[in-house]
Amino acid sequence: MAMGKYSRVDGRKSSNYCSTISMVAFVALCLVGVWMFMSSSVVPGQSSNVPVSQGSATSQGKQSMVENSKGFEDSSGDLQEGSSKDGESTENSNTDNQSDLEDDSKVTETQTETDSNQAGEENQGEKSQKDPKTTSQTFEDGDGKKEDENSGEAGSNSDSGEKENRSGEKSESDEGEKTTTDEGSSENKNDSETDGGSGEKSASDEGEKSTDEVFPAGAQSELLNETNTQNAAWSTQAAESQKEKNSQSPSDVKKDGQAWKVCNTTAGPDYIPCLDNWKAIRKLSSTKHYEHRERHCPDEAPTCLVPVPEGYKQSIKWPKSRDKIWYYNVPHTKLAEIKGHQNWVKVSGEYLTFPGGGTQFKHGALHYIDFIQDSLLDIAWGKRTRVILDVGCGVASFGGYLFERDVLAMSFAPKDEHEAQVQFALERGIPATLAVMGTKRLPFPGYVFDVVHCARCRVPWHIEGGKLLLELNRVLRPGGYFVWSATPVYQKLEEDVGIWKEMTKLTKAMCWELVVIKKDKLNGVGAAIYRKPTSNECYNQRTKNEPPLCKESDDPNAAWNVPLEACMHKVPEDESLRGSNWPEQWPKRLESPPYWLKSQVGVYGKPGQEDFAADYKHWKNVVSQSYLNGMGINWSSVRNVMDMRAVYGGFAAALKDLQVWVMNVVPIDSPDTLPIIYERGLFGMYHDWCQSFNTYPRTYDVLHADHLLSVVKKRCNLVGLVAEVDRILRPGGKLIVRDNVETITEVESLAKSMNWDIRMIYSKEGEGLLCVQKTMWRPKEAELITSAIM
Repeated sequence: MAMGKYSRVDGRKSSNYCSTISMVAFVALCLVGVWMFMSSSVVPGQSSNVPVSQGSATSQGKQSMVENSKGFEDSSGDLQEGSSKDGESTENSNTDNQSDLEDDSKVTETQTETDSNQAGEENQGEKSQKDPKTTSQTFEDGDGKKEDENSGEAGSNSDSGEKENRSGEKSESDEGEKTTTDEGSSENKNDSETDGGSGEKSASDEGEKSTDEVFPAGAQSELLNETNTQNAAWSTQAAESQKEKNSQSPSDVKKDGQAWKVCNTTAGPDYIPCLDNWKAIRKLSSTKHYEHRERHCPDEAPTCLVPVPEGYKQSIKWPKSRDKIWYYNVPHTKLAEIKGHQNWVKVSGEYLTFPGGGTQFKHGALHYIDFIQDSLLDIAWGKRTRVILDVGCGVASFGGYLFERDVLAMSFAPKDEHEAQVQFALERGIPATLAVMGTKRLPFPGYVFDVVHCARCRVPWHIEGGKLLLELNRVLRPGGYFVWSATPVYQKLEEDVGIWKEMTKLTKAMCWELVVIKKDKLNGVGAAIYRKPTSNECYNQRTKNEPPLCKESDDPNAAWNVPLEACMHKVPEDESLRGSNWPEQWPKRLESPPYWLKSQVGVYGKPGQEDFAADYKHWKNVVSQSYLNGMGINWSSVRNVMDMRAVYGGFAAALKDLQVWVMNVVPIDSPDTLPIIYERGLFGMYHDWCQSFNTYPRTYDVLHADHLLSVVKKRCNLVGLVAEVDRILRPGGKLIVRDNVETITEVESLAKSMNWDIRMIYSKEGEGLLCVQKTMWRPKEAELITSAIM
C-alpha cells in the first residue's frame, strides 16, 4: 500500500555538532550524579509523581487537552488565547528530509531520531516548555513539489506524533467548557511569546471575547440545537416519497475501540456499496430499463474500510486538476482508449490529462458553451442561468468549464462500461454524481434546474410515452430550457430522421416550444433548444390528454425511490407558489430570500424569510470567524465539499468567495428545504444516510455534519455511517461535526480507532464541535463482503 508523505526537521549536524555533544554528555553525567545523590534522601513511602493538572490530558500522543479553558474565544472565534491554532503560521526551514507517512509507532520512532538531531540546533533563547519534536504531513502538488498540507491562509502547523500538554488556569466562568486542540511546536519563538500561555490572560481580557461564532447565543441559539427546532409544518422527503427504509438497530461503540477491517470486494478501491451489490443485481428479473445501474443497498451498511489504490497521492489542486490528475489515483485507461480521439481523456506518463473535449465538442468545451449562448442569448450563462443538469456527463468537462461562466452543473452518469467517468470528474474537482435514468425519479425536487443539457447522452427520450423526457420536465423550471445536442438534430440517417420525428411529436404534446436549431460548424454538430411553458394554457387546449397530466395528489418534489410515471405536473400559476416566477439573477439570488417563503413558517419557527436571513447570518459568522481560521484547514487545498445536512444552504453560501463547490445533502427525514437551496443558485440532492452515497471513494475534501449524526444513529448503525464518511473522504480530508457531546465523544473514539488525527474538539453546555482528519492508515485484516463479489 502506498503511503502518504510527511516531513520532519532536518537531521543534518551543525558545524559545532561535536562540541555541543561533548557539552551535553558532560552535563548529563553531572545530572545523573546529582540524581543519584538526591534519590538516597527521598522519604520512604513518599510519592515522587507530580500530579497532573485536571485540565490536561493526551490522546494517543496526538493532542493536548485544556478543560474549562476559555476555548475558541480569540479573534477567530474558535481557539483559546494561549493555544496554538492548527494551521497557525510557522516557519520551519528544516523540512528537507521526506519519509513515508506510517502508523503511530513509526512516527514516534522517527520523532525520537529527529529530536536527537535537532538538539544542537535549538536557539538558546527557546523556552524550556517548547517541544522540539515535530512532524508535518506533506503531499505533492500537481508539479510533484512537496507542500505542507496545512499551509495556506489559515497558516501552518505540523501534525505531531507527540504533542505538548498545555493547561490554562481555571476560571469560574469557564466551568462546563472543554477544549482539545491538536497542537504543534512552532520554530518561531516570537510567535509563541506573542500568543502567550492561556494562564497569562486576565479575566477581563478573556471576558471581551465571544463564542457566538461557534455556538450562537441569544437570538441565534435556536440555530444550534436541531432537535428543538424542527417545525412540524415542514414535510420530509421520506414522508413525501413514502419510501423510507425500515429503521436499523442502533449499535453501541465498543469501549476498547472499533476493530476495523479492509473491505474485500470485486470493486476493490472503487467499492460503492449500493451500486456494487451483486447479490441483489443477480436476482433482478430484468435489466431492460437499466435496473442493474440503480441503487441496490445491502441490508446492513458495511462497517469495513475501502482500500486505497497503490501509488495514491494527494489530489492535484484546482484549477490545475481540471486539466490533469494523478494516474494512480484513478488507474483506469479504458476510457482513454475508446474516447481519446474525442479529447475526453489521455494517458500522459504519471498523469491522466483532459484536453477539455467531448463527443460533441472535440475542439473544447468553452467554444461549445459559447456556441449555446450565441444560439440563444436568453440562456445568459451566470446571470439568468445559474444551476443546470448535465445528463450523461462523461468526464464532466462541460460542467468543469462552466465555472468560468459562473454556472453550477449537476453532472451525472451511471456506473457503466464507460469506466470511472464520474470518478474522473470528481478527482478533477468537478461536481458529479452517479445516477441513471431508469425506473425511478432522480433525487432532485421539481422545478429546480434552469437548464437541462444532453450532449449525445444516449438516452432514448421518445420511447414508452416519453417517460424519461417527462422526468426532465419534472425537474426543469417553468420557462427553463432543454438543450439537446445529438445526431437526430443534424444528421439525415434513417434512424436519426425517425427519432427526430418522434421527438417532434412528443415535445409538441408536452407543450415545449422549439426555440432554435443551430449548427456548430467547428465541431460539425447541431443543437435544438426547447423551452418549457410558464402557464397551463397549452395543456388545457390539447385535444388529447397525452402525455397525461399527473394526479393532483402527485407531489413533484417526491423523489426518493419514487417510480417514474409518464405524466406531466401542472405549472404553478399562483404568484405565491414556487415556480410561478423566475429567481433573481445571480449572484443576487444567493442572498435574497425566495419570494414564496413569505407565506411560510421557517424551519426554526420564525417567519420564512426572517428564518432564512438568520440562518445565512449565522453561517457567515461561523465560517468567517471559526472555520476559515480556527480549524487548521488549508482552504486553498480544498475543492470538493459536502454539507451532509444542509437546511437553507447557508454553510455553502458562506463559502461563496472560495474556490470550492458544495454538494448540499438534505436527508430524507429532515425538512424538505432542498428547493430553497436551488432557488438561491446552489445545488444538492436527497439522501438517506443509513445507506451509502452515490459517489466513488476518496472524492471529497471536507464533509460537514451539523446535528446529523445524533439523529441518524437513532435508526441505524453509527459505525456504518463513519465507515461511509471514511469511504467518501480523501486521505488528508477533514470531517467537521457539530452535535451533542455524547455523539461528539462517540465520533472522536471512532476516529481515533481509525488512526485519524484529532485536529480540534470543543464542548460547552452539552454541545460540541469536532474536526478530525483522515490519514492513509488502513487495517491489515480483510473482511469479505459476499454481496459485493461478482
